[in-house]
This record gives sequence, C-alpha cells and structure tokens, in this order.
Amino acid sequence: MVNWLSLAVPLAYLGILIGSLATFSSLYRKRKAQKAASLEAWFPAHLQRDIYFSLMHLDPSSQNEKKTVAVPESVLKASLLRRATEDIRRVMALRAQKQALSTLLQRGSVGDDLWQRFLRAEREMEDEVRDVVSEANAYVPNWGQTIFQSANEMLNNDIYRTRIAEHQEKLAEEREWWDKKKTSVREGFMKELNEEEASGSTAARPTTPSKPTESAPAAAPAPSVQGSDDDAVLVEAVPSVNSPASPSTGGGAGGGKKKKGKGKK
Repeated sequence: MVNWLSLAVPLAYLGILIGSLATFSSLYRKRKAQKAASLEAWFPAHLQRDIYFSLMHLDPSSQNEKKTVAVPESVLKASLLRRATEDIRRVMALRAQKQALSTLLQRGSVGDDLWQRFLRAEREMEDEVRDVVSEANAYVPNWGQTIFQSANEMLNNDIYRTRIAEHQEKLAEEREWWDKKKTSVREGFMKELNEEEASGSTAARPTTPSKPTESAPAAAPAPSVQGSDDDAVLVEAVPSVNSPASPSTGGGAGGGKKKKGKGKK
C-alpha cells in the first residue's frame, strides 16, 4: 500500500520549486519588457507610417463639421510607397551597423543596453515589413512582392535629387572662387607683360656719349721766322762736317766762307 504521507513531502517540494520558478520567470519577463520599453528607440518616430495610418483612419464624415470627401485609394497607395521607402532606408542602416556593433560588443566597448536597443529595432522592422506587405496585398493582389522594388527605385531617385541639389548649392560658391582665381591669374599676366614692356623700352633707348672731363692739350705755337733760318743754317752745316775732307785745307776754308756769305745774302 502506498504511503502518501511519505510522498507528500517531495511532492510539496516539487510544487514549491515549480511555483517559485514560474513566479521568477514571469517577474523577470515583466522587468525585461519594462526595461526594453524604457530604452530609447534606435530610430526616430516613423513619420511616413503615422501619415499612412492617419489617412487610412480618416473619417470622411464627422459630426458638427461639413462632410468631407473620402481619401482616394491612389493617395493611400502613394503613402504606403513612402512608408516602404522609409522602411528600406532603415533596414539598410541596420544592416550597415550590425557588424560594427557586434564587434564592439565582443570587445566590451559598448554596453548590453545598446545591443538590446538594436535587437528591438530589428524586431520592429521585421514586423513593419510584414505589415507593409500585407497592406499592399490588400490593395492589389501580389503587390507585396514588388512594392519594395518600386520603393527602392524611389529611394534611389531621392538620393540622386539630393546630390544634384547639393551640387547646385555649391555652384555659386565654386563660380565665385573661379572668378577670383581668374582675376588673380589675369592680374599676374598683365603684371608680367608690363614688366616685359618696361624692360624692352629701357633696352631700346639710345645712350648719350659722356663728356670728356679733361680738356684737350693746347696746340704748340708756330716757330718764328728767325728760328727757321737758324735751323736751315745748322742743317746745311751738318753734311759739311760729315763729308770727307778735301785734299787742300784752303779749299775747305773757302767753302766755309762762301756759305757764310750766302747766309748774309
């Protein structure tokens, strides 16, 4: 016969253990959910999603107001495309940040709270993508398979337009810089041309001869007539001395007297 009294103790122990574990698990999950809810969102508010829900839940007729026209379906589809475009942008950002964030978490550079925020953002985006696909299929069958392709093309178009707008904004600044550069280059060229013209005119100018500082020597005075006669007598007397002596001395003396007589004449 089974002794229930002896089995009551272990059964009570198991019941208490299971109850305590269940209580701890429920409390832990509640605290974790509260902590996750208190964490800051990874992305800012989803404006496109809020606009879509506002248009979809807009009441065409309300009390105490004039009757308004219902929102066209084309407007709702366009709003849904904008919502899908924002979803693609956020999914791409999460994929680009996940590898770096996991590496930093392994190194201990970031805390666990940041990783929990990232995981919560991933879960929210997964739910968002599923919601967009279901909404697209509600408008047009099988549109959920191609809505993100159209949204991706719209996103690329927005990126191209943003880049073109940035280049257009820089156009005025670049043009002003180029005008200043062109003006400075032109001034440099004109300065070089002026210097070349100035150097050429200086080289072509004739040089004036310098005036002599010292006066020319004065001309010698003309010899007098008396001096010239004496010189003539001396010149004639020189060959008589150098000539060979005649055999008779008297002839020589006579010749001398004759010359003197000529001089007297």
